[in-house]
Amino acid sequence: MLKRMLIMLVLTGLVLGGVFGFQAFKSAMISKVMASLANPPQTVSTTVAASQDWQPQLEAVGSLRAVNGASLSPQVAGLVSAVHFESGADVNKGDLLLELASADDIAKLEALKATAALAKIVYDRDSKLVNSKTISQQVVDTDRGNLLNAEALVAQQQALVDYKSITAPFSGRLGIRQVDLGQYLAAGTPIVTLQQLDPIYVDFYMPQQALAQIKVGQPVTAKVDTFPGRTFPGQISAINSQIDVATRTVQLRATLQNDDDALLPGMFATVDVTTAAPEKYVTLPQTAIAFNSYGNIVYLVDDNGKDANGQPQLSARQIFVTTGATRGDQVAVVSGVKDGDVVVTAGQLKLRNGAPVHIDNTVQPANNPNPTPSDK
Repeated sequence: MLKRMLIMLVLTGLVLGGVFGFQAFKSAMISKVMASLANPPQTVSTTVAASQDWQPQLEAVGSLRAVNGASLSPQVAGLVSAVHFESGADVNKGDLLLELASADDIAKLEALKATAALAKIVYDRDSKLVNSKTISQQVVDTDRGNLLNAEALVAQQQALVDYKSITAPFSGRLGIRQVDLGQYLAAGTPIVTLQQLDPIYVDFYMPQQALAQIKVGQPVTAKVDTFPGRTFPGQISAINSQIDVATRTVQLRATLQNDDDALLPGMFATVDVTTAAPEKYVTLPQTAIAFNSYGNIVYLVDDNGKDANGQPQLSARQIFVTTGATRGDQVAVVSGVKDGDVVVTAGQLKLRNGAPVHIDNTVQPANNPNPTPSDK
């Protein structure tokens, strides 16, 4: 009986040992398989965070216009008898540009001058005779009235003759000639445009909230896509006295230096208004920031030493950041990142907190504060 019990206990122990041994073996194999299925290091590109001095600015778009600009035209009708300018020429104030036929008007002017001269002779003679009571004071008064009337007619005719000569009202550059020699012009027919190019105005709009940061004399810089990479300095010269009720914006005007006449009226311009002293910010490529409704995220790369094979062990660490202004391809980071931090700039979509990473900086995302788009 005892022998049977011992045999039964031995068999029971063998069965239980087999069961527990199999479970231990299964757990070990599962652990080994799961370890082999762990995420491999993800390839990312990185940059080292560094501080830059950023000039606080307000940006707007505007349109250039001449300080003085006019479309010249005659005040009276007439036939073009002489053209004294070339298209695109620079002229000075008072330069004669065009003449209309005026022979008849000049002849009439000479006749009126003769009449006025005769009226003066009569008036001077009668003024002497009135003292000797030879003629009455009424005659002298009539003579004086005739003289004043004759002189007024001379002045009127002289103005008409002057209207037949078109001169430059200010110094500037002419446009394309619109009339030809021998052409009959009605009053008001455009002859040519005249623009004063240096200095030149740029008109632009700012939201009403920006008024607290803007004042007359504030420096500005303008850029036009005609001259990539070039800036034109100037300063605010006027602020409109009312807000546009439709857009709640205010119109501003800045005066720009244009020594080489590179800027022309009508050009589209981007205007940067300097509002304060430069400030130091940590800047990153905009691709480094994951913008979310619950916060903006970047991934930092931590160095966890080396593994058994001497290879560096790098991992990603997710942090929330506060961003500021953007400029070109860059964004200012107000808090969350400091100088020297290694920040992931590409490949972060496949990362999670603590994920192993492998750095490959063969290709880097754009990081230019003043990018110039290619036409190709």
